Amino acid sequence: MPTLTFLGHDAFLLEHEAHRLIIDPFLSGNPQAALKPGAIKVQYVLLTHAHGDHFGDAVSIARANNALIIAPNELAVYCGNLGLRSHAMHIGGAFAFPFGRVKLTIAHHGSGLDLGGDALAYMGNPCGFIIALGGKTVYHAGDTGLFLDMKLIGELDAIDVALLPIGDNFTMGVRDAVKATEFLKPGLVVPMHYNTFDLIKADAAAFVEQVQAKGLAARAMQVGETLTF
Repeated sequence: MPTLTFLGHDAFLLEHEAHRLIIDPFLSGNPQAALKPGAIKVQYVLLTHAHGDHFGDAVSIARANNALIIAPNELAVYCGNLGLRSHAMHIGGAFAFPFGRVKLTIAHHGSGLDLGGDALAYMGNPCGFIIALGGKTVYHAGDTGLFLDMKLIGELDAIDVALLPIGDNFTMGVRDAVKATEFLKPGLVVPMHYNTFDLIKADAAAFVEQVQAKGLAARAMQVGETLTF
């Protein structure tokens, strides 16, 4: 059975048998981080977009592990130009990897990479990921606002675990994330992207309570906690 470990903010470690994937590895500079970049052993690094709190330690982790970066086209090309192994994808596209299938969904957000000083590099569209492995399906929404097509995402794939941002300001807040859960109808929803910084403080317990009141399952994971599903 696959396992999912919450590493803080939007970062998750997804494992099944010999396959190990990390999503949005923001560890250095993350006050929530459960692990240091040097402790990460993976074959794949999945990136939803280029903002520093998601791109994070992708370069050092990928380089240390010779891991394959899976990301939207422009971000994957950028990583490839750094000498890293990368697989470029785009919204709506899917690909079968050795561990399973990945499909990119839309995400209403941005994707600029801070190069220091006044330099900001455009890195294409942000995305979410539908990841199928070990007979289970995980939806990592990335940073996004609420959108009606979440209904279609839930209809096209039976989602076992949905990972949704609730921190507001940059993404959905609690109210919209509850509505997103209603659209998706996952087996379980886990909140993310909250309380890392003051600007995105949110009440995860309130989110869980409101989702459960809709007859759906929700769980706030502690940083470092592992879920088997």
